[in-house]
Amino acid sequence: MGILSSIFNREKVDYRKLLDEGAKLIDVRTKAEFKSAHAKGSVNKPLDKISSWGKQLNQGDRVVLVCKSGVRASMAKRQLKSMGIEAYNAGSWHSMSE
Repeated sequence: MGILSSIFNREKVDYRKLLDEGAKLIDVRTKAEFKSAHAKGSVNKPLDKISSWGKQLNQGDRVVLVCKSGVRASMAKRQLKSMGIEAYNAGSWHSMSE
């Protein structure tokens, strides 16, 4: 596995299906970035506040994470998985806007 693959760890996942089945779409960019543009249906939960909002999720909850490029979503995914949350990195928020 290459270094970029290990950072982004892009799984072959149908993110739309996950959302249709009740997963939450979470944008981990800053409030200002989210306010400027975001995917329809997403909620803003900045990465730097993950220790507080992550605790509000229940073990077994499923979340699809997005950010600008996928890097912050990858960091959020690792942290949430360690809390028992089923988390997926969908990369850029643009990918969920199409």
